[in-house]
Amino acid sequence: MNKVPMTVEGAERLREELQRLKTVERPRIINAIAEARAHGDLKENAEYHAAREQQSFTEGRIQEIEGKLSNVQVIDVKTIPNNGKVIFGTTVDLMNLKTQEEVTYKIVGEDEADIKLSKISVTSPLARSVIGKESGENIEVHTPDGVISYEIIDVHYI
Repeated sequence: MNKVPMTVEGAERLREELQRLKTVERPRIINAIAEARAHGDLKENAEYHAAREQQSFTEGRIQEIEGKLSNVQVIDVKTIPNNGKVIFGTTVDLMNLKTQEEVTYKIVGEDEADIKLSKISVTSPLARSVIGKESGENIEVHTPDGVISYEIIDVHYI
């Protein structure tokens, strides 16, 4: 199986979610099922069916997280010497050459991407365009609206 890159923060968030699901959610759902069973007839017991559905979802999420964590390659960009190149985990300041608008993105794993937090997936067209480039270089990103040109202003290993 191929290793999936992930930042230290992303791996920690998954571990915390896994811990919460196992220690908080799972026991709460087991108690809800036991309580619903105590009400009698299970065929027409909506509380029982809802609790079982929630249990199924939670167990599926636990398996999904455990699978992801077993194939993860945690990359801590802070431990890598800053040679100015854009790599996985770096934060990149870009300037749109047409609008002169500056944007900052952190390149993260697919499961961590959140555009609202300025985190883009390493597999996104923008990230693929900047990987391996250095400050001062110009790049072109092909989007549905056409080609957008950016200049890499700065690369941060934070």
